[in-house]
Amino acid sequence: MRLRFSKMHGIGNDFVMIDAISQKVRLNADKVRKISDRRFGVGCDQVLIVEEPTNPDVDFRYRIYNADGSEVENCGNGARCFANFVRERKLTGKSIIKVQTASGILELRVTQGDQVQVDMGEPVLAPQEIPFNAPSQATHYPLVVDGQTYDIGAVSMGNPHAVLTVPSTNDAPVASLGPKIEHHPNFPNRVNVGFMQVCSRTEINLRVHERGAGETLACGTGACAAVVAGRLRDLLDSRVTVNLPGGSLVVEWAGNGHPVLMTGPTAHVFHGQVKI
Repeated sequence: MRLRFSKMHGIGNDFVMIDAISQKVRLNADKVRKISDRRFGVGCDQVLIVEEPTNPDVDFRYRIYNADGSEVENCGNGARCFANFVRERKLTGKSIIKVQTASGILELRVTQGDQVQVDMGEPVLAPQEIPFNAPSQATHYPLVVDGQTYDIGAVSMGNPHAVLTVPSTNDAPVASLGPKIEHHPNFPNRVNVGFMQVCSRTEINLRVHERGAGETLACGTGACAAVVAGRLRDLLDSRVTVNLPGGSLVVEWAGNGHPVLMTGPTAHVFHGQVKI
């Protein structure tokens, strides 16, 4: 099977975008791993598949696969890339696009230049819905790892996130602590792990260990989760610049009962075909 694809990134978080509307696509976990391999494949953090919707009220459906072949619920940077991908492939001419994902419906708004704003919906804070094993909902929780207790926020943005506040992201233990929290038994579906440095009430630095991918240059849902976690602890204002290794996003959250809005750029890297 030979597939046409586009390689894109959102501030360094990179994707192989595959149009399954104009071509037949049959992927399994093994094929996703081959495509994602940075030495023997195209190379990416995630593979995104564009499909016809099953919901008549939306424009498209998309599916998201991590580099390890596992399917996940949501991806903020991928959603922004998706919006520009379907417009550039002339699958739509709309500037406001409704998309069906495994975690619900997203509204994508293409603004000036390469900027896309994503309405990520309301954050999920109830532990059983994240899912996270905790006796009751709180603004933050103790989590014991290797005998040491860490103070974390727990948020779902369609996918689960644990957020730790650190003095500096430069020396945060992302590589060592990230995988241990990802596989912690209190997170039955595993978890993405954000390491957040609060610079001011309107700016944070963030590094994210993603489920099934390891540390990435950027994570859109991770940026949203970090701002929500910081707001719940009254560390941040409603509009925050989130600096990630690959670039910056703007995240807005007015508080409970309101959606999280994320704005940032996308970029094309190249188009090609891959035989799998």
